[in-house]
Amino acid sequence: MLEVADIFRIYGKEYLDKFTAKMPPTHRRAMRDMINCRTASMGGSWYECDGCGRRVYSYHSCKNRSCPKCHGKDTARWLKKRREELLPVGYFHLVFSLPEELRPHVRSNQQAMYTIIMRAAAKSIIKLAADPHYVGGLVGVMAILHTWTRTMVYHPHVHCLVPAGGITPEGQWKPSRNNYLVPVKALSTIFRGMVRDFVAKELPELDIPPAVWKRNWVVFSKPPIDNPNPQMVLKYLSRYVHRIAIVNSRILSIDGGKVTFKYQDNKTGQWNTMTLAAEEFIRRFLQHVLPRGIHKVRYYGLWNPAHREKLKQVQLQLAKDKTQPAPQTGSTLSIITDVVSMPLDQKVCPHCKKGVLKYKGVLLRQKTSMTQQTRPP
Repeated sequence: MLEVADIFRIYGKEYLDKFTAKMPPTHRRAMRDMINCRTASMGGSWYECDGCGRRVYSYHSCKNRSCPKCHGKDTARWLKKRREELLPVGYFHLVFSLPEELRPHVRSNQQAMYTIIMRAAAKSIIKLAADPHYVGGLVGVMAILHTWTRTMVYHPHVHCLVPAGGITPEGQWKPSRNNYLVPVKALSTIFRGMVRDFVAKELPELDIPPAVWKRNWVVFSKPPIDNPNPQMVLKYLSRYVHRIAIVNSRILSIDGGKVTFKYQDNKTGQWNTMTLAAEEFIRRFLQHVLPRGIHKVRYYGLWNPAHREKLKQVQLQLAKDKTQPAPQTGSTLSIITDVVSMPLDQKVCPHCKKGVLKYKGVLLRQKTSMTQQTRPP
């Protein structure tokens, strides 16, 4: 399978020679990490078959959060922690987008602006949901930052997952109406106002056209996840958490200074292909590497750590309600065991298919060029 790392190996040096002075350190590190990911340069372990005697090497991952090969285990670990926080109710999925005129300002001020738009999205939901006309209680919001379209164009937006209900000031769980959380038109207006106020307070030097604050902003509400089974909710979450701009399976060819990849059209659902110059492909990919210290998943309202006791109280209330199934607390969910790979030790040899692999020792890291053209054996 072709990989983003292959594009960096082949065309990375030329890109670095041209743009190194303008590249943030996180971009250079992402390129270096992905080139060396699961190669001898990262070190690892080696095994020997007790039948045919062949050696098998297992190299370490780079663990860079932008690497297409590394987020599987991270997702599994994250999902395992989230199991304890889920509620046995339906979930709403809302998406907050920004006007095109505002995107250059976000890109130039990522540290502050990403925090602003995630906080504004979550707080606008919490504010409107607190109205007795809608939920009338404190809801939980899990906000997930994405910055791309399916062709890797820069398009910052926030996905929010919200349980179908909230806890009242009296400490009682109050479910939302079926298939309806809050009105999205009112929500978009509140979101726009909060972003404007946060920007004016935290980034007063930005020269944003006044028309941006007068036009309609887009908030999209997806159909709710009606199945309260935690395993189904976790499976749904895994599609968005730790997702990156493009996965290796979408890359079709790397040839003649060009990269061809496939993408799915948002409107028709059909798969199309796009060919970009390698330099443009690398530029598009790297613009979605987040600055150091930015958390792309954040928790607000009932899911904020400050409200752990309230969350436990709600979980106990819902567990007593026999009309709703209690969260699973026993065996590990299949969504987790499917993602986490087992160690090679005791596995069947991939060469002879009969012997069993036995752990033999550690492989030390090796120094390699950042833009090496070949993989170590």
